[in-house]
Amino acid sequence: MWWHGNLNGWEWLTMLASMVAFWGLVIWAVMSVAGRRGVSTAVAPSDPEQILRERFARGEIDADDYERRRELLRR
Repeated sequence: MWWHGNLNGWEWLTMLASMVAFWGLVIWAVMSVAGRRGVSTAVAPSDPEQILRERFARGEIDADDYERRRELLRR
């Protein structure tokens, strides 16, 4: 392939374009896989009491607030 190091301009250009395309593809693949890790596929709950339970579990509301809001939802 090297013919004793004598490559013409088109052969150098082809090799350069091939390497740029290869490394571009590798970088694109790594970025697309890394980007998918941050995407959440969880579906948001539609039940108001479920949302309230999750907020209480995360500590966004205290027990008194949870009970008061749950009673309001049940009316």
